[in-house]
Amino acid sequence: MSLSQNLPAALVTAAIPVRSSVSVTKSQPPTSSTLTSYSSAHTSKHEAVAIGCVLGISAGMQLNRRGQVQTRKAFENELGVQAPVGFWDPAGYTLDGNSELFNRRRETELKHGRVAMLATLGYIVPEFTRFPGALSPSQGLDFSSVPNGLAALSQVPTSGWLQIFLFLGLMETAWIPIDPSRAPGDRARCGVLGVPNGAGAMKDDALRQKKLSAELANGRLAMMAVIGMFFQDGLTGSAWGDWANYIASPLRAFENELGVQAPVGFWDPLGYTADGNLDNFARRRQTEVKHGRIAMLATMGYITPEITGKFSGFFEPKQRLEV
Repeated sequence: MSLSQNLPAALVTAAIPVRSSVSVTKSQPPTSSTLTSYSSAHTSKHEAVAIGCVLGISAGMQLNRRGQVQTRKAFENELGVQAPVGFWDPAGYTLDGNSELFNRRRETELKHGRVAMLATLGYIVPEFTRFPGALSPSQGLDFSSVPNGLAALSQVPTSGWLQIFLFLGLMETAWIPIDPSRAPGDRARCGVLGVPNGAGAMKDDALRQKKLSAELANGRLAMMAVIGMFFQDGLTGSAWGDWANYIASPLRAFENELGVQAPVGFWDPLGYTADGNLDNFARRRQTEVKHGRIAMLATMGYITPEITGKFSGFFEPKQRLEV
């Protein structure tokens, strides 16, 4: 029997005072009748409350453990449950076991993953090729003159954004709306890879499962990738820009100080230097140097006596304490 199964009995046993004549063991957990008879014969009000609290905690632990097992079984065979993490739900969204909520979140995950994959390609492809012609003939704006990345947002005219949102709204509400009767991400007028009016569904179930799992995995990767591109683009001016271009970085105030060396360079994961305060930096550097010197002496104090021996004579002559 596992510790989690024995724990409620052990908790109740610990809650019952030693003077009790009732025997409670791991092999024979207390029953409600046993505890009732014990409480009426031997316990005070405080002891009865303590036992009740322990029983409530124990029951809650058992229900929570059963709920987690049942929830895992409800979704552990769904798409996306794959190595290396398997069924991964650290925030506990699936603890209620609600299939409708799971399908809605899976639909959202697929949509965000597909958008992220397109956005990632939208960052990469224009670095190599662009559409010919004009983005806005009335404004004389060619595709070739639009910068890549976040800088393009300010170049697209208002009428262009309006067209984009109207097109997306039409696709979502009329052309390929969500159908609750179909699997998440499966739209009536979309074929393989979501191409509108494309080929029908794959006939090979094993290949279909493999492709759908790959789509989920690639979408998750693309969501992480495009966020990284946004971050670097916003700070350096390019999705793969040189961090030296991040002129507003607080690290620049201290990047030439002593201790900035390979392999990590300027390393301040807790952001102590983010305020750029020279006095605070000097105080922390003084503390660092002092602690380092003491630690070096302490390390030698451990090692040297093991190799060279110890000083001769007395450490405390009055008490005859030798070194």
